[in-house]
Amino acid sequence: MRVVIAGSSGLIGTALTKDLREGGHDVVALVRRSPTGPHESRWDPAAGHVDAEVLRSADAVVNLAGASIGDKRLTDSYARVVRQSRIDSTRTIVSALLGDDAGAGFSGMLLQGSAMGFYGERGEEELTERSGPGETLLSSIVLDWEAAAQPARDAGIRVVTARTGLVLAPHGGFAERLLPLTTRGLLGALGSGDTWHSWITLVDHIRALRFLIDSDHSGVALCIAPHPARDAALLRAFSEAAGRRPGFHVPRVVLEAAVGRAIEDLLTSQHGTPGVLARLGFEWRHPTIEDAARWVMAAR
Repeated sequence: MRVVIAGSSGLIGTALTKDLREGGHDVVALVRRSPTGPHESRWDPAAGHVDAEVLRSADAVVNLAGASIGDKRLTDSYARVVRQSRIDSTRTIVSALLGDDAGAGFSGMLLQGSAMGFYGERGEEELTERSGPGETLLSSIVLDWEAAAQPARDAGIRVVTARTGLVLAPHGGFAERLLPLTTRGLLGALGSGDTWHSWITLVDHIRALRFLIDSDHSGVALCIAPHPARDAALLRAFSEAAGRRPGFHVPRVVLEAAVGRAIEDLLTSQHGTPGVLARLGFEWRHPTIEDAARWVMAAR
């Protein structure tokens, strides 16, 4: 199988690229610098430039590209960067796939990255693939991100929209931001601790993406574990896996001062149920937060 990946240098993209290549698949990474070989192809999503032949020769195109939300303070100006980077990358890829003949030359599928941020703050509501969007800043960004892929769907291309939750891994993301405090017994909860997190381990996330590529599914799929966890329970699981007692609650006002509007990514409550993956028969290696915490700590 030939797979083209945009966003191959991120946490998920790096792991997916490694997994596919170890499985004997031909992977081409889209890069913004000069390519170092045939396994890379240069593109410029802001300018709308990409080699259309590279994309249209693929069995699957995976779009994970976009400026990171967690790496910088989410000011109004950076929020515009986050939004536009996702729209630009998606539009560039979709336009290349469609070409002048509305996608007739592309027989593969598009795996479109997305996020549980689509739902915004939902409290105790159980969220599924059919639930509507929220009204937060992040939900508006994700809504625009997904909408940019609509022309591909309209042209009959199989598009899978993978809405990802909190990805738990030994390194990167959560592990870099909160795990050091948690495993030292210094952090017990963010805010009240009642927030629902829809999460998934990195290994299960990569397996889920591979599963969706190989399936016949078209449309949204929640890439999360079957058992969401409240914030306090999630952090307690990691403290205990590290042999520590849970630490202190960090008040919301302190978090707002530290990360600004990115607090939405930490404190929005999203109780998701992965209906599509369950219906298609996907089996999680780490279905509970205790399973996940043990795996993360063992792999560090």
